[in-house]
Amino acid sequence: MSELESRELRENILNGLNASFQKLVKEKKKTNSEIAFSQKGKLVKVKATEI
Repeated sequence: MSELESRELRENILNGLNASFQKLVKEKKKTNSEIAFSQKGKLVKVKATEI
């Protein structure tokens, strides 16, 4: 795989992850739910409306 192909693949993966996260936040906002993140090894919950 060439460097250009690797870069394009990386961009496509990142775009897919971003779209997926945006969809998750949108759905969580509809149900007024929280999203859990790991920060420095600790679980942090954030209201979707705060994102």
